[in-house]
Amino acid sequence: MTSEEDALAAILARSAPLPNEKTRLLDSLGRFVTHDLFATRPLPAFDNSAMDGYAVQAKTSRAGTSLRVIGEQPAGCDRGLTMAEGEAVRIFTGAPIPAGADAVIMQEDVTREGDAITARCDVEPGEFIRRRGADLAAGQKILGRGEPITPQILALLASQGLVEIEIGRRPQVAIVSTGDELARPSIDPQPGQIYESNAIMLEALALRAGSMVRLVEHSPDDLERMKKIFLRALESDVLIVSGGVSVGEHDLVKPALRALGAEIDLWRVAIKPGKPFLFGRASDCLIFGLPGNPVSAFVTFLRFVRPALLKMSGASEENLSLREVPARIGSEIVNEGERPHYLRGRMADELFIPTGRQESHALFGLSRANALLRVAPETRLPAGASVRVSLLD
Repeated sequence: MTSEEDALAAILARSAPLPNEKTRLLDSLGRFVTHDLFATRPLPAFDNSAMDGYAVQAKTSRAGTSLRVIGEQPAGCDRGLTMAEGEAVRIFTGAPIPAGADAVIMQEDVTREGDAITARCDVEPGEFIRRRGADLAAGQKILGRGEPITPQILALLASQGLVEIEIGRRPQVAIVSTGDELARPSIDPQPGQIYESNAIMLEALALRAGSMVRLVEHSPDDLERMKKIFLRALESDVLIVSGGVSVGEHDLVKPALRALGAEIDLWRVAIKPGKPFLFGRASDCLIFGLPGNPVSAFVTFLRFVRPALLKMSGASEENLSLREVPARIGSEIVNEGERPHYLRGRMADELFIPTGRQESHALFGLSRANALLRVAPETRLPAGASVRVSLLD
């Protein structure tokens, strides 16, 4: 049985970034840049006013001083105004600073009568001026290779005049659920059957990881039917199979894959829930066989499939894992087994509390969870112990 660390390392070693593609700026949201990006334009692009007020020369603008207003500079095109000692220019937030000015006095700090203002306080050089390049200098790195593009990053890229960007291509994913015991939601289940729920969960997880889902199908426990479905699915970058990867007589996933020429790189991983996990390849398609129990499928997807999809999308190594935060546990937690156990729970006010039953089939408890806690083998954690949990959102 492969350790989870060795399994993940083997999977990532096979998960090569896909070719780059160019897309319009908004369509790059949540995806990853494929090269370092540097500013070509400083921010601010010119010295400008931080307030509505008057552009002045600080040395001649003391409390009680009267200044002559020679013009007005609104935000927008620079009017090319020049001012001398004893003069002022009416100015508005974001407007370029006139030549000769070295400060701005707020409109609340002056008294105006006709074309003259009287300062009610002293003015310091540089006051209320946003200097060119003070926020972002030309040549400064905006984004590193493999970092995600967020809404605030989009604003920064737009400030550089960009309308499109080169990013990593999204993996195309096929999802196949298996098993005669599963009924489609639109059909009444027969005695002994349950409604199929893994496919929609895995599709949502793949979409959240930034992938494109091109095929979702269900295969009964029939080798020939399964081979035909897999043959179509293997045209994708990634095939995710739910169920049928254990050792029972009706677990046909491995025989079906091998019949199509797939290579199985690993099977069975030391993780709870999720031991009957498969990873292999067929040509350029990566294959993940997940357990049929929903919690096991959920945990193994996050632990093994998600990092692979992100790496294929161009994500850097530090962006492959779920975000971890410190927490305390609300009650004693014991793992007497030989495999690390991923507990599902709720994280609130830095306190982690397991949700519901922790069996691999317990879908309701999983639905209440917003975090995972990894408990090492043969470990006892007392109530109040400090831990780190992975956030699911």
